[in-house]
Amino acid sequence: MSLENTINDEIKKAMIAKDQAGIRGLRAIKAAIILAKTEKGAGPELSAEKELQILQKLVKQRRESISIFEQQNRADLAQTEKEEVEIIERFLPKALSAEEVTALVQEVIRSSGATGIKDMGKVMGLVNKEAAGRADGKLLAEEVKKLLAS
Repeated sequence: MSLENTINDEIKKAMIAKDQAGIRGLRAIKAAIILAKTEKGAGPELSAEKELQILQKLVKQRRESISIFEQQNRADLAQTEKEEVEIIERFLPKALSAEEVTALVQEVIRSSGATGIKDMGKVMGLVNKEAAGRADGKLLAEEVKKLLAS
């Protein structure tokens, strides 16, 4: 079942349960999927990779909004965004722990033969492919930089 069909089913369940936070989060996902499908060159179905990118983008946007709202002492708006993040994250793969990220980066460095910080681009490309939505790019970059510098 595609993500779009799953989201449509979940929206129906949320509406029956009168779950306002769920409805908001799910509708945001549905809107992003529809936008992606109407982009120039997009086909009628999205790839699993594209669906994952959409979900990650939505979570990232909401986390940035939470940060801004908390700086402006708008706990009510931050709470709304946090609820939506929880809904969206249900459809993302399980995130890697800090130890798993370190192990993954070490393995990629070992297998790629990277020797220093000059190889960061090559290592990042491989690490991003391996992590595939299970870790934040910023966290991966920090770990790669730390391990290549040592």
